[in-house]
Amino acid sequence: MDRNRVQLAIAPIAWTNDDLPDLGSQNTFEQCVSEMALAGFTGCEVGNKYPKDPKVLKPMLDMRGLQICNQWFSAFLTVSPFEEVKTAFIQQLDYLEAMGAHIIGPAEQGLSIQGMQDVPIFEGKPTFSDEQWKRLADGLNALGEIAKDRGFKLCYHHHMGTGCQTMAEVDRLLEMTDPDLVWLLYDSGHFLFSGEDPVLALEKYIGRVGHVHLKDVRADVLERVKQQKMSFLDAVRAGAFTIPGDGMIDFPAIFKILEEHDYTGWMVVEAEQDPSMANPFKYAKMARSYIKEQSGL
Repeated sequence: MDRNRVQLAIAPIAWTNDDLPDLGSQNTFEQCVSEMALAGFTGCEVGNKYPKDPKVLKPMLDMRGLQICNQWFSAFLTVSPFEEVKTAFIQQLDYLEAMGAHIIGPAEQGLSIQGMQDVPIFEGKPTFSDEQWKRLADGLNALGEIAKDRGFKLCYHHHMGTGCQTMAEVDRLLEMTDPDLVWLLYDSGHFLFSGEDPVLALEKYIGRVGHVHLKDVRADVLERVKQQKMSFLDAVRAGAFTIPGDGMIDFPAIFKILEEHDYTGWMVVEAEQDPSMANPFKYAKMARSYIKEQSGL
């Protein structure tokens, strides 16, 4: 893969987990970003311990050769007035613009169960009504236009425990939205976890992919999640996710598709684990070595 086209980042969620604050509570922001840089990454996403003021954060990242590539945005288009979502979206764009980023990654959180500790991730999955799909698509188109006008790509993050999780649901989302305004944040781990083939998904959606999350899944843990009807958060604690090359996903095939279609943008290692069980610096270095071996980056 061409280093002039593809850059590598890593998410802070391996050091400090936003949804489960006790995971990595002992790890500082400074440790997190220093170890990212030492492991060989040049970008990162935004974590809950990051300074909120860009004037404070940017110099701390600059000195480590890191830049913000994307930030999760919790959208509530299916359940909240559009103007409320729009206001929050613009505020986040302002922050990301100050940080020099060009990607924003919404995930619809209306009806989501991903943060519910006592709801089984498969049995409790929400589904959107036709009206909710329309509100989501219309809202994303409107937000995507705002983003595009400011030099951003809106890249929608399909996610376990939400109403847009499966390939059928991603199909519907992409069919209902403008390809010039709404891109896909492709996440290998969430496709596999939801029962899809992540390689086939990438082949199908490559023309709409604007951002890539590299997440692997441990087959034995996934089976336990299903058998024991775990919630998403319990699945994370159990170690369902891991770095590329440490699970069951065919990443060489994923890298080949990205290369053959001249993908340009970020690839982000995003593998939430319990840092007391999976040392984040060790796993970051393992991920960086694996990506270099398999992609040449």
